[in-house]
Parts: sequence; structure tokens; C-alpha cells
Amino acid sequence: MKAGATGEQPQSGVEAGKLIDERIASLGDWRGETLARVRALIHEADPDVLEEWKWRGTPVWSHAGIVCTGETYKAYVKLTFAKGASLPDPKGLFNSSLEGNTRRAIDIHEGAAIDAAALKALFRAGVELNLSKKGRSKTPLS
Repeated sequence: MKAGATGEQPQSGVEAGKLIDERIASLGDWRGETLARVRALIHEADPDVLEEWKWRGTPVWSHAGIVCTGETYKAYVKLTFAKGASLPDPKGLFNSSLEGNTRRAIDIHEGAAIDAAALKALFRAGVELNLSKKGRSKTPLS
């Protein structure tokens, strides 16, 4: 793997999963619970998802390319979809980073309900887009 601009090596697989576990545990509040819930939904949506740890501590979920990242801030958990502007969002989950031509994000605030079915559909759409762009199998995720 290539080192990032900071010289830090990106992590993937089991090691990245462990680092994400540690992040969730270290938060110790609603943000950790929210990140854990989102992570579980992502794995339900795509059992073949690859977990990565990049950019000095950002959880990343990939399949044929980055689908989304999970950042934690004091007031919210942010899921940024790398190609969100190209994804259908019939349930209106995207509520942040709406001005750009590429990314879209979902800011999840304390106490906010997560529409599990809509989030999983959005993640699957991100995977399908990545697969179509990479010329890989266009077999839909089940």
C-alpha cells in the first residue's frame, strides 16, 4: 500500500477493523453507539465490504473503491459518501455537503433515528456505482 501524504500507511482488513473497534470504544457515548450502528448496517448491506483506516484515523468502507467514510465530531457523526452526488436518495438522507458535484454526507445528531433500510439501500447504490465504474461484474448485491 502507498503511504499517504503524511507518510502514514493506510490500514485495511482485520487491523483496520480493530482500529475502528477502538475508536468506537474510546468515544464512550452516543457517537460511539451511532458509529457502531452505522457500521453494522453497512455490513448488513454488503457483507463483502472492506474496512479501511485512512487519513490519520478515519474509518472508511470500500467495495471496488471508497463508498463512504465515518467521521465523528462533537455534535454529530458524519457519513460522507464519496460519489454521493451520483446516488439516488429517495428518502432524503443526505443533509450535508450538498453544494458539491461529487460528495454528499449525512450528519447524524444525538437522538436522531437512523432509517436502516434507506441507509442500506444508499450504501448498496454506492457499491453498484463503484462496480459499474470499475468495469467489474454488474451482478446486483443481494
